Amino acid sequence: MIPLQIETQISFGGFDLSVDETFSLAGITALFGPSGGGKSTLLRIIAGFENAARGRISFGENNWQNQDQASFVAPYRRGVGYVFQDARLFSNLSVRGNLEYADKRSGKLSSSITLDNVVAALDLSSLLQRQPGSLSGGEMQRVAIGRALLARPQLLLMDEPLAALDFKRKAKILPLIEKLPTMFDTPVIYVTHAIEEVMHLADGMIALADGRIIAHGPIDDMLARNEVQSIIGRFEAAALVNATISSHDKVFRLTELDCAGTRIKMPFANLKIGSKVRVRIRARDVALALKRPEGTSIQNILPGNIAEIIEEKDTAFAEIIVDIGGARIRARITRKSVAEMKLAVGTAVFALVKSISFDRRALA
Repeated sequence: MIPLQIETQISFGGFDLSVDETFSLAGITALFGPSGGGKSTLLRIIAGFENAARGRISFGENNWQNQDQASFVAPYRRGVGYVFQDARLFSNLSVRGNLEYADKRSGKLSSSITLDNVVAALDLSSLLQRQPGSLSGGEMQRVAIGRALLARPQLLLMDEPLAALDFKRKAKILPLIEKLPTMFDTPVIYVTHAIEEVMHLADGMIALADGRIIAHGPIDDMLARNEVQSIIGRFEAAALVNATISSHDKVFRLTELDCAGTRIKMPFANLKIGSKVRVRIRARDVALALKRPEGTSIQNILPGNIAEIIEEKDTAFAEIIVDIGGARIRARITRKSVAEMKLAVGTAVFALVKSISFDRRALA
């Protein structure tokens, strides 16, 4: 892990950003929070684009900025690759020309990144002779990511690169982005306000709202924290659990997972037996019962015990944390149900989860 130390402040247009933290970067770190919270501003400060920001910034052994600005390192000298929301390709150059431009400028840097392996990793070979104006939004962003990689960065910064894409195009690019840190030995900070992108990509997470860091840490821990759930939004509140593919039902196109000894069924996943996966279970997709139900279409009836009850006193709702044998999932139910079922910490329950409700990400 590489430490990124940030002590910075900036104010403009009535907005104040203040950060004083050290982040340990490895793999993909999601910089997550609501729109207008300061995510892009913080990313621009890291890159050196906001020279009005005061403070200290260092990455590993590289000091990029001191309080007095005397050691302010220009963006092009920081060894950072930057992918914007819009691709910003050179319209007068072909795809190959855009890639070669970055490749030639950074060619003297010591790096294992080559034009050929970037083209292969991002599936760009069929696009090389085309002009940017003929590309789809997803194709342009793949080229932009390739160009940023060919700057041979020590750190890759991505500012909501998929924000303008529809679900199908996102689904094609997310697996490519997921592999970048491992393939190119480059940590990534990925800005997004889409929790589904966090789930698919992130190894770590920095939660930012109203110009302040709410929390940061490993992704599994972060998504279990109540202060993070508050900025995700209760409708998308969820738990991440790690599991292993244990079997496939080819007749009914289902896959069975082993999650801390508990069996979970989900729609077929084209992965080998023994593959590790991360499963996201939304709180709104979980119901609770005191007795094992019969005659139900729900495939996942998971025995567990209540570990925590979080009542939202000004609403109709409560969130229940259920331990299902070492893994924890969340259930969002009404406070009336809590009272009528006499739920308390330690109560034995069955968590009911529809098989069709799962999101999952394959883990290396």
